[in-house]
Amino acid sequence: MTRSTPKSPIVLAWTSCPDQAGAQAIAATLVGERLAACVNRIGGVSSTYFWDGRLQEDAEVLLVMKTTAARLPDLKARLLTLHPYELPELIAVEVVGGNESYLDWVRQGVALPNEALANED
Repeated sequence: MTRSTPKSPIVLAWTSCPDQAGAQAIAATLVGERLAACVNRIGGVSSTYFWDGRLQEDAEVLLVMKTTAARLPDLKARLLTLHPYELPELIAVEVVGGNESYLDWVRQGVALPNEALANED
């Protein structure tokens, strides 16, 4: 009898980038390193915020990253090395439901080789 391992919760994480080229480079790296199964790049985002005591308005590209709670710490560490901002936004929320087949695909997309084998049981 095989014991199944509990499934890591799926997490949606997002960050904003100053331009499409930087956003694409970050997305490709995170997916290529299996830290995110998929990254959506959403252009045309307008951000309003205070920085250095002044009101700022910027056009940005929003990245929506799909990963697991288990891989989020590694994604965070890598994002902080890649991101051009002094203080990059990174917000993550746990997914409470969805298409289970898609959620399993996300898990497989970020699974380390030994995790992928364990999930085949």
